[in-house]
Amino acid sequence: MTTAVAAPFRFFSLQVTRTRRLGPSLVRVTFAGADLAHFHSDGRDQSLSLFLPAEGRTEPAVPVELGEGWFRGWRELPDDVRAVMRSYTLRELRRGPDEIDIDFVLHGVGPGASPTPGSAPAGGPPSPAGPASRWASRAAAGDRVVLLGPAVADNRAIRFRPPEDTGLVLIWGDDTAVPAATAIIESLPAGARVRAWLEVPHAGDVQDVATAADAEIDWVVGTTAEAAIRGARLPAGERPYVWIAGESGRVKELRRHFVGERGVDRRRVTFVGYWRQGLTEEQLREAGE
Repeated sequence: MTTAVAAPFRFFSLQVTRTRRLGPSLVRVTFAGADLAHFHSDGRDQSLSLFLPAEGRTEPAVPVELGEGWFRGWRELPDDVRAVMRSYTLRELRRGPDEIDIDFVLHGVGPGASPTPGSAPAGGPPSPAGPASRWASRAAAGDRVVLLGPAVADNRAIRFRPPEDTGLVLIWGDDTAVPAATAIIESLPAGARVRAWLEVPHAGDVQDVATAADAEIDWVVGTTAEAAIRGARLPAGERPYVWIAGESGRVKELRRHFVGERGVDRRRVTFVGYWRQGLTEEQLREAGE
């Protein structure tokens, strides 16, 4: 199935080729398929919608030939048929053979799992794993998915766009944003200056990030980075660009810090809420967030 939707995006029929555990709470799933010849992206934080099979099914059910009405068509499918839709970012695109990687945080799965987005705050009762975490924890070669992704390399689902005069890139991300943040850092050229704070649940989730950039990365394990960010001494006059992504409430607080307390021009701050405490992705979509 290769039906088009709202350009520059389309559906891609893919299958799992392999998986690799990156840490206690993170797994990388590699996908391939003939459709990837038409997949194009220049963005390192490229947003994607991934459709997984409903419980008990082997292939995801998505609308066919509905153009811009695909979302309504998807919502109207029966509950026991409709594919599970979740938002992710592209970790890497390779050619020859055509493959993409998506990194999944295993919220609520296994002894090393991180807390589930939308669950109670730390210290509250544990929440069951969501459908995407369950799927990723047991994904195997041949498993089928559908991806809603870009057919045009420069598209509106790319958020990281530093101005040409940027002298310092500042990055914060929680575990849900680590795949995008590390992909961004790896893509930056020699001479680029980066200061990043990345939060992960366990020391085993810390990754080696290969980059030509002059990058200082603070991995914050099992806690939050706000105090470190507020206490950081940043060079003056460096024309900073800020990229912050993760839980939407914390993203807003950090945006206020950089704009209101550090005086960064709000036009040089990109902020993206990947999830919201207390809400599932379905509830977020219903709220239009």
